[in-house]
Amino acid sequence: MYAIPLGDDGAELRPLEPWHAEEFLAHLDRGREFINQYVPFGSQAKDVAGAREVLQRYADLRAADTGSLHGLWLRGKLVGGVLFLNFSAERGTCEVGCWLEPAAAGRGLVTRAMRVLIDWAVDERGIHRVEWQAASGNGPSLNVARRLGMTRDGVLRQSFPHRGVRHDIEVWSVLAPEWRAARERAAHDAR
Repeated sequence: MYAIPLGDDGAELRPLEPWHAEEFLAHLDRGREFINQYVPFGSQAKDVAGAREVLQRYADLRAADTGSLHGLWLRGKLVGGVLFLNFSAERGTCEVGCWLEPAAAGRGLVTRAMRVLIDWAVDERGIHRVEWQAASGNGPSLNVARRLGMTRDGVLRQSFPHRGVRHDIEVWSVLAPEWRAARERAAHDAR
């Protein structure tokens, strides 16, 4: 379908679809504890059928134009992904998110992939507000929001129960005019 190169390190952004269930499960098994520190992403995918269900749920969201899932491959190996949650072209809003296995962390993969997703959402779909939500303790996720130039809108105190702890959730966002202006500045600075 597509494979978008994310740099010269062999990283690519590709669709993550139900037929990837075995590869997705192997990826989750490699990083399950790390991935699920702050969110239960993929926790119900404990076998191939469960992995296929997770991927099918996102395929259905894509078909309904309300969300989508995209994998991050590094030198041919699935190592994480990025996604649209609560995507509403009608309202001009969406939420984005990510996950990675530990071996892929610290390489800028999510930031690079998220730039592709946000460019598409703003330029092609007319999204006006892109939102990022992360637990206050999830430093790597919050750092991505900062690198993307998002603004911290506030904190939903103890709003997310996970693993017996109620986590504060930080809400960050970037508006389409801010995104375009930052992209133009970056392009100008690169000259």
